[in-house]
Amino acid sequence: MPDRKLNTSVVAVMACLGVVVGQKRQRPKAWTDPAKATQEDPDFLIQGEYARPGTGIQVVALGRGRFRVVTYAGGLPGLGWNRRDKSQREFAIADVHALLAGDLQKIIRHSTTLGAQPPEGAVVLFDGTKVSLANWKKGARMTDDGLLMEGATSVPVFGDALVHVEFRLPYKPAARGQGRGNSGLYVQARYETQMLDSFGLEGKNNECGGIYSVRAPDWNACLPPLTWQTYDVEFHSAKFDENGKKLENARMTVRLNGVVVHKNVEVPKRTTASPWKEGNTPGPIFLQNHGNPVRYRNIWVLPR
Repeated sequence: MPDRKLNTSVVAVMACLGVVVGQKRQRPKAWTDPAKATQEDPDFLIQGEYARPGTGIQVVALGRGRFRVVTYAGGLPGLGWNRRDKSQREFAIADVHALLAGDLQKIIRHSTTLGAQPPEGAVVLFDGTKVSLANWKKGARMTDDGLLMEGATSVPVFGDALVHVEFRLPYKPAARGQGRGNSGLYVQARYETQMLDSFGLEGKNNECGGIYSVRAPDWNACLPPLTWQTYDVEFHSAKFDENGKKLENARMTVRLNGVVVHKNVEVPKRTTASPWKEGNTPGPIFLQNHGNPVRYRNIWVLPR
């Protein structure tokens, strides 16, 4: 029978890797309220966008006083960056303070479609009232302050449509990759535009603004976590013949925070994790539960 005692050197290695014997690893903390994040984590107020003439900087909190600093030549993305030259480094909090002590000014940007009112003929799916929660299937949840929570499927279904959703990603500085504020807007419960804390990242198809597994956004327009952000998706359904053979792929024009990141892009397949298969029927709006506390408000759909 093999020795059941763990070698002390193995235990030491496991401890260095963050593995706690006999206990579950603690999940990274997620803040959903900017006021609490401000009170409880001093890194939160440091994170954000900064600029001086000819230079833009995005400071991303990584937890425990560590930051990723991304520097853009010409200015911030959408505010002067040449969309070519940039660099990034990790800094401790003292070095970030020294960097920001110069002539950099903090920039706070807002989506240009934030608060967009539903046009005539639009179906208002959620407006912060308990009455509007009835537009979502059983299991949909709302916070005490009137925000829709992740994991909700609309009762109404839609074909061609313009979809407006406002969302707020949690602040999870210790999380990484797909564990950092993950959710998704699924049009017809088939085609996903990704929601993820992608502030300061490359802008890939599995990051915020991406048509998941299909196409990366033209550029990363994601704002810092706990900022209200917007998706405006102009969607054209896939077309099928009477035998169910697909004749045309679905198409999307996607605006993230008012910026066009996909223009009339062909979507050749449904998203891998989508709850509905492709078909010739209308489908619901689905807001994915990927284990992250993402919040939503002001959701409406204008059928075309």
